[in-house]
Amino acid sequence: MARVLDIGIAGCGVAGLASGALLARAGHRVTIFDKLEAPSPVGSGLILQPVGLAVLRELGVETRIAALGARIDRLYGKSNGAVVLDVRYAALGGAAHGVAVHRAALFDALFDAAGDAGVAIESGRTLARTECSSGDWREIVFADGARTAPFDLVIDALGVRSDLSRRGVELVYGALWANVAWRDGFAGDALEQRYDAARKMTGVLPIGAMKEGGAKLAAYFWSLRADRYEAWRAAPIDAWKEEAYALWPQTAPLLEQITSHDDLVFARYAHRTLANPIDVGLAHVGDSYHCTSPQLGQGANMAMLDALALARALERQDDLNVALDEYARMRRLHVWLYQSASFLFTPFYQGDGRITPWFRDRVAGPVSRIWPAPQVLAALVAGRIGAPLGAMGRAYALAN
Repeated sequence: MARVLDIGIAGCGVAGLASGALLARAGHRVTIFDKLEAPSPVGSGLILQPVGLAVLRELGVETRIAALGARIDRLYGKSNGAVVLDVRYAALGGAAHGVAVHRAALFDALFDAAGDAGVAIESGRTLARTECSSGDWREIVFADGARTAPFDLVIDALGVRSDLSRRGVELVYGALWANVAWRDGFAGDALEQRYDAARKMTGVLPIGAMKEGGAKLAAYFWSLRADRYEAWRAAPIDAWKEEAYALWPQTAPLLEQITSHDDLVFARYAHRTLANPIDVGLAHVGDSYHCTSPQLGQGANMAMLDALALARALERQDDLNVALDEYARMRRLHVWLYQSASFLFTPFYQGDGRITPWFRDRVAGPVSRIWPAPQVLAALVAGRIGAPLGAMGRAYALAN
């Protein structure tokens, strides 16, 4: 795009920071607004897939993240002692792998990239709505009644519960998360999970260090129905720890670091996919566009792909409306595929049904090890199926 745009971004998370950094580097004037007085990450660990790492390389922070995080080569889970999930990046050939990191490490890297690119960040600003002003300009209106000058483009990166997006359907199950010190006895290059049907699921993910020279950490999680959270908090913490230990005795060195309910954060999930992520002077990115359960671990990766697609579309098209249409087109298939896959996979790992976990253990698990299933599953987890990286320029080569 030949002209410089004034762009306002609502939300200082992964989607907002990645969008801001990419667009400011392209020469646009970018301001990010966040409701927190000191913007910070929310959550525990996550896996950056090859497609997400490609975007980080575009931003010049992949090396930093790789140094802090833990290389992930495998995802596997057991039910009653039998391996029922086994995804290996090696099935893709080459050097494909993921990198697991603490959200704080990713946030800091993106925050610095945005600052270096010249993004202005205004904190303590709670957004209420946006309004179209004269022409195609759009203003941001805050909860205190104040409003911004008109922007050429407003980007909604407010996440799952964005007031600018359609409400999602709350999922029955959420998860308890804790950051604990890493202990030997677990695979240092894998996400490990244990299941009891689909009613109970626990996992351990190595996430490296939050800061350079920091202690190595692990993310521990436990699946929990949202309507049982208050009962969980009311019961003695040791009662839950006994249940967690019974499902996976090897986690004892991690469980002993959890001494109160407050050591765990409960994350709720929702499912929503906007049919159209754009409007006049408005674009939705990240979870405000598409949110779902974390079964495929694609949230941060999808958010960064949204940011890259939007930046590429604005770079190529002189007309803003045409550019927004191109952004929506580039992301439509990939988003639909992964939202559909996540919706279908979730009952196999989080749910009260009996048939889906039986099918997972007796049929899907064994079949997943027969060609071409290993290659397909690895490509799915890596985020490559339907990814429009070829349309985004050199990022395609970086992710393959």
